[in-house]
Amino acid sequence: MPSGGQTTVIQRILERRAQQLPTTHEETTATIAVMLRVVPPPKALLVCQDPSLRRQLEQRIAAGMLECESVTDEHEALRRCASDYRAVVITDSLAMIRRLRTRATQRPPFVLYVAELDEAGERAAGLGAGADECVARRAAERELDARLASARRIAELETVLRITLAENRKLSATDDLTRVASRRFFSKHFPREVERAARYGRALSLILCDIDLFKSINDSLGHAAGDQILQQFGARLQKQLRRGIDWVARIGGEEFAVILPETGYDAALEVARKLRAAIAQPRFTSDKKSIAVTASFGLCGLDRVPTGERRLAERVLRIADAALYRSKHSGRNRVTATMFNAGSE
Repeated sequence: MPSGGQTTVIQRILERRAQQLPTTHEETTATIAVMLRVVPPPKALLVCQDPSLRRQLEQRIAAGMLECESVTDEHEALRRCASDYRAVVITDSLAMIRRLRTRATQRPPFVLYVAELDEAGERAAGLGAGADECVARRAAERELDARLASARRIAELETVLRITLAENRKLSATDDLTRVASRRFFSKHFPREVERAARYGRALSLILCDIDLFKSINDSLGHAAGDQILQQFGARLQKQLRRGIDWVARIGGEEFAVILPETGYDAALEVARKLRAAIAQPRFTSDKKSIAVTASFGLCGLDRVPTGERRLAERVLRIADAALYRSKHSGRNRVTATMFNAGSE
């Protein structure tokens, strides 16, 4: 099977799995959503001999869609592909596609062929050379944007699949007991959330929460009851959040982190208050017993994540942890919030 065919098979598998995931694997879907959001735009290479077509495509490929470089020389294009992986190649050259597909590589790019004419023969020639997708150069802008968006989506899904496979043995993404993200997942992906927010100048907030007097629950009712409380606790947190955007991780025995992308200080404070109320009422249950449970919350909110700040994710975590500590030592069952100030500790 030619390399282009391998990419097409991966595309079909990923699309089929993406369609099946929402109804059968909610936890995995949420994890993939986080990974897709924090992964940088795929690197792309634009290789066009026609100057007018090259200018047209350069104008249509937005920086947030693909991290794209443009070259005219095909030998230089092949050299760049060999030295630095390009997930997407956009070209009007059948010869370039054939050269790409004859290269020995374990990770072929997604190739979008820009045909001269919108004819079946042109598309067949592109696919026969090894392209994954074809579009006519005079196609409507909406169609071109859709083809480019599809190329990006396939490249991102393949990246996430490869990362997941590579890390599968060393990283458990989901906490077995509560079914929220694990501590190791948080350690890896929270810094990526911070980097993404800084890259685009977006808001981001972190809430830490800890079940009040959890040891007394374990001591009086047993660890099985404690596990049931933890399971219900994680579920209540998730129920109050935006699906596919916000996410929860268990980072300690009874301590959880809530990550709120695109959410500034004021909005995050409202979320924290809503979470506190949702934990306090209604009461939890264990073996048909009604149990009063409360939690303390600490928030660090950023209306715009700054660039150039050293170890920013660690600093945000420390600030949220200090706020949680103040909540615990001020009577529990409350929210303490801090707005992040750039340059301060």
